[in-house]
Amino acid sequence: MSRGPAGRDGDAPMSEGRIPRAHPGHRPTIRDVTAPLPDLVLYARGGCHLCDETRSALQTLLSDRQARGLATPRLVERDIDTDEALHDKYAFVIPVVALGDTELELATSPARLRRLLADGLDAGAPA
Repeated sequence: MSRGPAGRDGDAPMSEGRIPRAHPGHRPTIRDVTAPLPDLVLYARGGCHLCDETRSALQTLLSDRQARGLATPRLVERDIDTDEALHDKYAFVIPVVALGDTELELATSPARLRRLLADGLDAGAPA
């Protein structure tokens, strides 16, 4: 019998890209083969009406994505007034929305937010 690169006697050779089994009987799940989604981060501060509008728009967009079965990241809010470095970086451009390495400053347009989500999450997804 042939041996695969990581196989035992009698195992089929491992094909390129195949996820090795953690233990006998393990069946890969979607979590084994799918990278986790990046958090969607809203940099804001209390008393900022533009931040409130952006938060509301994001909640609506995320609910819509979830209802349509699209990848839906977790929304995380960071108060720039609690971190000096964040305050120095974003004080004059909030609300800022970040997904992965992409940031939108003065992110108040639902269309721009929708595009950020689509570009960052739907690349390669069937139309």
